[in-house]
Amino acid sequence: MALLSIIRRWHLRDGMPIREIARRTGLSRNTVRKYLANQVIEPTYPPRASPSKLDDYEATLTSWLFRESRRHRKQRRTVKQLYRDLVIIGFTGSYDRVAAFARAWRQEQHEAQRTAAKQVYVPLQFSPGEAFQFDWSED
Repeated sequence: MALLSIIRRWHLRDGMPIREIARRTGLSRNTVRKYLANQVIEPTYPPRASPSKLDDYEATLTSWLFRESRRHRKQRRTVKQLYRDLVIIGFTGSYDRVAAFARAWRQEQHEAQRTAAKQVYVPLQFSPGEAFQFDWSED
């Protein structure tokens, strides 16, 4: 995004020719022309669709991770133990792939929990004289 704004600034504000912009950025002149003509803020790329050996076992691993997250810390199975269980049912991938998936799943759960907690809080705001609060404690 920063590169596109620099290209626009050089060309539109500073009046720099496309050839000079291409030389400074290392992009081709056609690419610079395309960025200037499209008025695109940030270039978009199609999502990468590379199959993983874990794709077939993703639902199983997700359910295992969810179940393990509900157990007490001392009773949880480690990711290595989950990996061994996946190998028993036919998984041929690496432990690193399973560990990366587990890290991403935990991060996603943490983020979901954090945003859910934010949505629950409702601040109470009252106009002066609209509501009263009493403290009935004995000090």
